[in-house]
Amino acid sequence: MNTKVSPRGAYPHVKVVGDFIFVSGTSSRRADNSIAGVAIIDEMGTKELNIEEQTREVLKNIDKNLQTVGASLKDVVDVSSFLVSMNDFAGYNKAYGEFFEKETGPTRTTVAVHQLPHPDLVVEIKVTAYKKKVNSDL
Repeated sequence: MNTKVSPRGAYPHVKVVGDFIFVSGTSSRRADNSIAGVAIIDEMGTKELNIEEQTREVLKNIDKNLQTVGASLKDVVDVSSFLVSMNDFAGYNKAYGEFFEKETGPTRTTVAVHQLPHPDLVVEIKVTAYKKKVNSDL
C-alpha cells in the first residue's frame, strides 16, 4: 500500500537550499486521496469539516515530508497558514499549539483565503525549516 502523498502539480513537496528546507503548501490529503477531517453526517451527504483534525493531519504530513530530508517539526523556523474561514481560527490555533510552543516555536503568519484546491480542505500550511548540515569534510 502506498503511504506517500504525491504532489498535485509540477512541484516537489520539499526543496533543500543550503541549510534551509522549504516545504510546499501541505493539506490533510492522504495517500489514497481521502481527506482527514471530513465526515459525512447525514444521508444527504452533508459534510462536517473539522479544522482541528485537518490541522493535526497537515502538521503530521509536514513532519513526514521533513523526515525525508533528515529534519522534523523541531527544525521549523517559519510557518504560513491559509484558512478558508477565520471562524476556524480557534480550532486551528488549538491544534497548532499541540505541535509548537509560543516561546520556542517558529514565527507564523495566518491568512484567510477564498478557497483551497479541494472543497473539503479548510487549511493548508507551508513551512521553512533550518537544519545545519554536518560537514563531512572535517
